Amino acid sequence: MNKLAVVVITLNEERNIGRCLASVQSIADEIIVLDAFSTDKTAEICASYNAQFVQRAWEGYAATKNYLNSLVTCDYILSLDADEALSPELITEIQQAKAVGFKGSYNVNRLTNYCGKWIYHSGWFPDIKPRLFPKEGSYWSGEYVHEVLITPEPAHHTFKAVVEHYSYYSYIDHRARADKYSLLTAKKFFMAGKKVGFLKPYISAIGRFIAMYLLKKGFLDGWMGFKIAQISAQSNVVKYKELIRLHRENTH
Repeated sequence: MNKLAVVVITLNEERNIGRCLASVQSIADEIIVLDAFSTDKTAEICASYNAQFVQRAWEGYAATKNYLNSLVTCDYILSLDADEALSPELITEIQQAKAVGFKGSYNVNRLTNYCGKWIYHSGWFPDIKPRLFPKEGSYWSGEYVHEVLITPEPAHHTFKAVVEHYSYYSYIDHRARADKYSLLTAKKFFMAGKKVGFLKPYISAIGRFIAMYLLKKGFLDGWMGFKIAQISAQSNVVKYKELIRLHRENTH
């Protein structure tokens, strides 16, 4: 039987981290939380779940996660976000896989809770992510945002049950984080030399809204589906306007 470490990165996650750590108690041989100096009760909550709590200055998603993985002493790693929790059905599936011995890497399917509603459309579900993998030969790659997990071999299995993702508690929270990621993506595009025309922010926003609300059936998620499409469209405006600004201010 393989030993399994659960790893989580945190920054002021007192609202979420307890739910996350509670869900992994029956499967984890080791729990390590890497924290970017939280100022709330994150540390106390982690201690109550017997998690190894390490603090380190933020270095970006990939670099931070790679350092966290280096602390693991188990053969296999389950990487979770603080706002995620294993469903009871997924706990059972992981226990069964662990009992027979993990082989290769595994995907999970996230189901997102948006302002109290589970979202089954809008391009948010299914949401397949590689999360359980061997420590040896695995690492995270990518600068700024949207880090990618590189494993010795592609994931050969996707668990049937879901990871519950408690993403946003309010529209304001969604807009703030969407804009944060948009600015990081704009920086990534700028460093890669990508350029766009002045109409791109608006054309992209319209396309994004149509894709999410109509083509990906966001309307079936009701008002929440409309807000998801709207905020996602607005974030595209932010992203490409920032990219244009970066080029304008760095051409002299």
